[in-house]
Amino acid sequence: MNNLSATDVALLLEQGKIVLIDVREPHEYLAERIEGALLFPLSTFSPAKLPPVSADKPVVFHCGAGVRSAKAVAACEDLGIAHSSHMAGGMGAWKQTQLPYLKLDPQTGQTSRIK
Repeated sequence: MNNLSATDVALLLEQGKIVLIDVREPHEYLAERIEGALLFPLSTFSPAKLPPVSADKPVVFHCGAGVRSAKAVAACEDLGIAHSSHMAGGMGAWKQTQLPYLKLDPQTGQTSRIK
């Protein structure tokens, strides 16, 4: 398993060099998310439905703390699918590093960018 830091993931995402897959649940994704991340919840996860592997644009998984994304990598490896990278520390590490993300205001329904 390839553990990437939040800083590394942010740089690769900004450069368009990865496909970032969020494996949290829809309510978590709605509440706060990394802009550009695709949602594939672990509860309904099917590695066969993920984007194809590309040497120039691999898939990187992330979740809240890194546990579910590691499970997604393991599920892919079990089926021989070469998605082997995840963001260590998940959304918590992303926020701790003070990288920008989108957050929903439950009172207004508006999404704002937090930096």
